[in-house]
Amino acid sequence: MFIKLLIVFTLVPVIELYVLIEAGRQIGFGPTVGMVFVTGIAGAYLARSQGFELINRIQVNLNQHHLPATEMIDGAMILAGGLLLLTPGFCTDLFGFCLLTPATRKYFKVWIQRWLELKIQQGKINVRHF
Repeated sequence: MFIKLLIVFTLVPVIELYVLIEAGRQIGFGPTVGMVFVTGIAGAYLARSQGFELINRIQVNLNQHHLPATEMIDGAMILAGGLLLLTPGFCTDLFGFCLLTPATRKYFKVWIQRWLELKIQQGKINVRHF
């Protein structure tokens, strides 16, 4: 796990720097910096609006005595998408927008649910009922 994290934390910034430098060469420094700021602001707004909508869905489920399991997965993806959009770079912004947009988030949610089910079946995740 340490090796995977090390690769991610070193490879992703190098790729982001390369893309930012190339964008600066192609469209100029000012527009590149402007795009980074705009995506950060748009990401914060989108994460906020999606987060408030999610909180309302969780409250409805809890009031109906339903466990908001899928909403919790949505919440984790919205949080991750918002964090990715706040980091400067176009690659992380693209992935962040995919996690914040409901149309694309549903594909990630299916993958995450399958992954969690597999880990539970393998006994690597324990579910405790209180």
